[in-house]
Amino acid sequence: MKKKQLTPAAAPLPQFRSDAEAADYFATHSVSETWEQLGHEVKQAKTSKTLEKAIRERHAAAKLPISIRLGPEQVAAAKKIAATKSVGYQTQLRMWIAEGIRREAKRA
Repeated sequence: MKKKQLTPAAAPLPQFRSDAEAADYFATHSVSETWEQLGHEVKQAKTSKTLEKAIRERHAAAKLPISIRLGPEQVAAAKKIAATKSVGYQTQLRMWIAEGIRREAKRA
């Protein structure tokens, strides 16, 4: 299917000679005006049954939020170590907890 080409007269945006000129334009014009000129209708997206099921399953398996009190030095150390591994510190803490649980489960 070929895309409909807008003629220059129907083009909703002027041609900009620079980024600064475009920035000035958008500082004084609403993007919604341009969108309305394009005449697009927003249609509600339809999800497949398979996708809906996957979303429900993922939601059911979501992590539970808990509260744990750590000392400031523990949080700082976790952040420093996590940064060297390019992961978030909460992810790093979860990995350590999972590792400890596996280790203890082997002992039991």
